[in-house]
Amino acid sequence: MIAFPNCKINIGLWVTQRRADGYHNIQTMMVPVPWCDILEIIPAIDPETTLIITGKIVDIPKEENLCYLAWKLMAANYNIPAVAIHLHKVIPSGAGLGGGSADAAFTLKMLNNIFHLNLGNETLRSVSVQLGMDCPFFIDNIPSLSTGRGEYLKPMTLNLDGLSIVIVKPPIHVSTAAAFAGIKPQNRENSMEELCELPVQDWRKELKNDFEQTVFGLYPDILELKNRMYRNGALYAAMSGSGSAVYGLFSGNPVGLDFPGYEVFQSSFRSQP
Repeated sequence: MIAFPNCKINIGLWVTQRRADGYHNIQTMMVPVPWCDILEIIPAIDPETTLIITGKIVDIPKEENLCYLAWKLMAANYNIPAVAIHLHKVIPSGAGLGGGSADAAFTLKMLNNIFHLNLGNETLRSVSVQLGMDCPFFIDNIPSLSTGRGEYLKPMTLNLDGLSIVIVKPPIHVSTAAAFAGIKPQNRENSMEELCELPVQDWRKELKNDFEQTVFGLYPDILELKNRMYRNGALYAAMSGSGSAVYGLFSGNPVGLDFPGYEVFQSSFRSQP
């Protein structure tokens, strides 16, 4: 079985409260974007689960890879046998795009199908949260308002038809710990759900990513990426997650954008079937 785990962007990201367990409560709108890895899973010939990774280098042991951990979790809970996993990495890591979380969530969904476990999405979401706070989003993989630590999801109607997206990933790795270190949680009077219903061009004034202040101070090149998006006509631009990728939403196809040495993805939003 082959699937294509996609990434996501965050439209606004508010850190509202530090929790007693050390995590933070957030509010963010998460939207799937078709920048995809390629994931193949088949029943194993060998008695142990194998993992082959091609494409972008993922410099971690097999036992720490989220695809392997997803299989291990399903094996412990549902007694499934070993599998052979081939992951071809396309989505850049350390970008705030959720590529690893998508790989993990898609692994769960594929194992559910391969072994006819008949688990519903609610069950898969509860399993996936054990792998990471972004993972539940990729189970349904639809625009959703994410709250709590990120695990509570409310499907949203978000019409981006006719808009283009450009994502740029500079050769910078942003430490999530460093990004959180500069955060001062604060509650908002406005509702992000209501703000996302505003015209896209109004988001610039209302929908902020709280990580930007810290990250832009540490890495001015990331701030310059956002500014370039606006100089070239973006209706809305922001850093995704805790960075370092920056995206812009454009009316029509943008021109004059050139990012030598950076990873770039461009696509258009289309109506869902």
